[in-house]
Amino acid sequence: MQSIRSILVVLLEEPANDLALRRARRIAGATGSELHLLQGAADDAQRTALSAQAEQLRNEGHRVTVCQTHEPLTHRTIIAAQQAEGCGLVVKQHQPDSLLTRALLTPEDWRLMRHCPAPVLLVKSDRSWKGGKVLAAVDVGNSDPEHLAVHDEIVSHASDLARIVEGELHVLTAHPAPVLSASDPVFQHSESIAAHYRQACQQFQDDYGFSHQQLHVAEGSANLLIPQLADQLNAVVTVIGTVARSGLSGALIGNTAEAVLDALESDVLVLKPEAIIQRLEAMLEPHESLTGVQHGGSTAD
Repeated sequence: MQSIRSILVVLLEEPANDLALRRARRIAGATGSELHLLQGAADDAQRTALSAQAEQLRNEGHRVTVCQTHEPLTHRTIIAAQQAEGCGLVVKQHQPDSLLTRALLTPEDWRLMRHCPAPVLLVKSDRSWKGGKVLAAVDVGNSDPEHLAVHDEIVSHASDLARIVEGELHVLTAHPAPVLSASDPVFQHSESIAAHYRQACQQFQDDYGFSHQQLHVAEGSANLLIPQLADQLNAVVTVIGTVARSGLSGALIGNTAEAVLDALESDVLVLKPEAIIQRLEAMLEPHESLTGVQHGGSTAD
């Protein structure tokens, strides 16, 4: 998180009331990152409000640029801006969709989580992160190379966040129920499965220095356990990974990040393994860019 040098802030409402801008401002204050403010189709009053907000941020010492487009703020527009500005983090206020909408259409926030090469922070509340608990959710039982690759990224970013906000890191991994017919005796009893998963998390404890009380190994579905533990801890942010599945694979196997997004009360930071990031960047058209864009300058240096 400390290595992020520029943040794309997706503005959905009046700038002064936008949760994403409030959160991004605090992150920029802690990391020294530059802020790139992206606003979709807006009237004169909204454009004036954005200019005033940008000037206020500059007066506070932030480096700020403004990008206004006549296009709708879809995931494609957002990703084009992220690529154009080289932003290391995208911050957006989450907009929940109804069950009916999700049944008919893939929500734009899901598309953004899947396809954006940069980490995505979906903001759900204006609660202060100061001194709060940061929950990292990992699936150490999954031997898929892409899942294995993202585990350390999740815990590393969560540890950075906990240090920045002077909070407390917690790590969760869910394990399956025992199967008496399992060929490996370890997976025939809950106690041995839990011990196996705790051992798999030992390297995280060694590297990031959190206690046994901060490691949560529980039996059940991650889709249910993650929101439950986040609620119990009153976590301010939950850090989770995705391997960006879409289409039939995503429908059949499922994406935990998408499944828990609306159930979580905390903000949600979504990460991807480096191989997925490189694949997504390679898929983006080199000439893809925002049309009808007006850029504002940056200052503060």
